[in-house]
Amino acid sequence: MNRVNAVFSRAREEGTSALLPFVCAGSPEVDSLPKLLPALQSAGASLIEVGFPYSDPIADGPTIAAAMHVALEKGIAPTRIFEQVRSVRDQLDIAVVAMVSVSIVTAMGGAESFVKKATDAGFDGFIFPDLPLDETEDYRKACAQHDATMTLLISPSSPTARAVEIANASTGFAYLLARAGVTGERSDVPDIAERVRSIRTKSKTPIACGFGISTPEQVAEIVKHADGAIVGSALVRRLIETHKSGGDYVAEAELVVHELATGLISMENL
Repeated sequence: MNRVNAVFSRAREEGTSALLPFVCAGSPEVDSLPKLLPALQSAGASLIEVGFPYSDPIADGPTIAAAMHVALEKGIAPTRIFEQVRSVRDQLDIAVVAMVSVSIVTAMGGAESFVKKATDAGFDGFIFPDLPLDETEDYRKACAQHDATMTLLISPSSPTARAVEIANASTGFAYLLARAGVTGERSDVPDIAERVRSIRTKSKTPIACGFGISTPEQVAEIVKHADGAIVGSALVRRLIETHKSGGDYVAEAELVVHELATGLISMENL
């Protein structure tokens, strides 16, 4: 079974949920992935999302956008990301998913070419944040051909019927945006209960929810309804701050994810 599918299958069997931390490739150091991926696994991540930096992020807030900008300046590129993931894939049991813009895929020869190179390097799935539902055919075929999952984003403004279509077109899991706007830390917890229920009435695809989740308490609230919680900006920010201050950003990554994972434990005890 594909590792992404295994994550959510196991969670459902055990009555738990998944924690999906996001890291930006090339941040806080250009060659940080080989250090971060094993650390995130040991800290309790269920699945790791690796963001491929690109020059015009659509929905990324200032933290991730800035991290991508610096990573690009330092020379991060898709081929280098592939090399870094390949170098530690044998150390990882969990799934690694690429979050990558269609513009990058196109520049590297299209869906088939990109997906083959990425899966050969050890990626198990893909999130295409700017791929319209009506243009997914080539991507779906390429992912299926290489035993990879394809995740699409469900916008807060999408009508329920459209949201269900997007969920059913996704494999592995669908990415539900918890709120409108751009990524970034928030103090409030969005109410996703009805949104998730409405999608699940006509879709069996697992739902992971992100955008503005940054604390164990928020993780616990999200996984009351969704199959997984995605945390990006909070983790990226703390790694950058730790690195700038001369601290050990790998140890900080472990600490952050371990803290967030307590939100899953809280849910198990409810």
